[in-house]
Amino acid sequence: MDRMSPLDTSFLHIEDSDRAVSLHIGSIGIFEGPPPSHDALAHTMEQRLAQVPRCRQRVEFVPFGLERPLWVDDEDFSVDYHLRRTALPAPAGTAELRRLVGRLMSQRLDRTKPLWEMWVVEGLADQQWALVTKVHHCMVDGVSGAEILAVLLDVTPDPPEVEAPPWVPSRTPSRRDLVLGAARDLSFDSYERVRLLSAQLRRPSRVLEQVRGLLPGLLSLGGVATSASTGGLTGPITPHREYAWADASLDDVKQIRRALGGTVNDVVLAAVAGGFRHLLVERGEDVRADRVVRTLVPVSVRATRPDGAATHDGSFDNRISAMFAELPVGLVDPVERLGAITAQLAGLKESGQAVAGEALTALTGFAPPALLALGMRVAARAVQGSGTVHTVTTNVPGPQLPLYSCGRRMLRAYPYVPIAAPLRTGVAIFSYDGMVTFGVTGDHEVSRDVDVLATGIELTLSALLSAATPKKPKKKAATGKGGA
Repeated sequence: MDRMSPLDTSFLHIEDSDRAVSLHIGSIGIFEGPPPSHDALAHTMEQRLAQVPRCRQRVEFVPFGLERPLWVDDEDFSVDYHLRRTALPAPAGTAELRRLVGRLMSQRLDRTKPLWEMWVVEGLADQQWALVTKVHHCMVDGVSGAEILAVLLDVTPDPPEVEAPPWVPSRTPSRRDLVLGAARDLSFDSYERVRLLSAQLRRPSRVLEQVRGLLPGLLSLGGVATSASTGGLTGPITPHREYAWADASLDDVKQIRRALGGTVNDVVLAAVAGGFRHLLVERGEDVRADRVVRTLVPVSVRATRPDGAATHDGSFDNRISAMFAELPVGLVDPVERLGAITAQLAGLKESGQAVAGEALTALTGFAPPALLALGMRVAARAVQGSGTVHTVTTNVPGPQLPLYSCGRRMLRAYPYVPIAAPLRTGVAIFSYDGMVTFGVTGDHEVSRDVDVLATGIELTLSALLSAATPKKPKKKAATGKGGA
């Protein structure tokens, strides 16, 4: 039995606190056609699931909330339940697919089963098809979600057959097993907490050094508590979702970075800032010079290799912290917005805000599970209408090579990020095979215009690329001497 981490458990508690929240992340892959048969895709997935054991496990809650939930094998697991199929009236375009994605993402995952689904969507124009994936946030973060995508897809159109070992599920623990296991873990955890505390108290100088290291980040996080003008970006939401996307070339983004400064992440955040400015202007909201949109930026705290890629230890649980950035939507000039974001993010990294956020998250492991559940519900309600954060923006690097499913090449991949009140919009960024894609989530009732935000992202990137492209000198008109 595998005990769920405090952070992963918190995603379940947040979802429990609000019927309008569905905390699954996702992706929409567009493939060249024709679509594979159900049997062919199911066979491919059955071969790979041994590499992702969590996909065959479900959540088991402990009686009376004595301990955090467990991951246990689903004795009734069937890939056919999770692999589903639907079709749009052919030839379906972008608008029809986006509308379908919004409906699929509005539906919660079944908690009595492993918390993931895949939908094959037929009927797209140009004989293409889509694979819509939903995975609960308690299973994965954005980085490990991209790793799962790479595991289930192929790097060649003709992959060798994989010998999958026979799967034998472990016995489902009884109610008595759950209670006894919780008592054992609580006793061990209590001992460990006392031991760790005693060890720290014996070395007060080290404790003070750690506190000094975290203090700048904690002070920076404290500044987020101050509210900022929200307009219509925050408030109550419904269970229904709206979805749109934007496309960009990774080479164009890198050219902007080289010419105008900053990082790739700075450029994409500047594009998102331009998208929000475009949205607010279209809504007739105030975009005075000091107007900002404050965004939560999840940060992976997974160990990395020297090349910057995340290491993989076989687990796919959440290992994230967060920073809070202010998108300067009041600035008219997109180049000036990029410069402001570059300077701001450099300061946030220096402040150690993400490290402090990780430390605070780790402290939830010291809270009794029942209090943790209650605390998350109270916190979720307390955020309502606070105006401290307006949106979420997450950027996940993907593989820079083509991937295949049953021999069909994945042409584009769009990410999906969930939203929870009071946030009415969210933006996910994903890079794949030379492209950068932006997936924009909105509430169906109050943020139906997320396509305006997506259009604003593309217009901003176009303006930045124009500013980053050297102007060709005009040729002087030839002047002749004498007559004709």
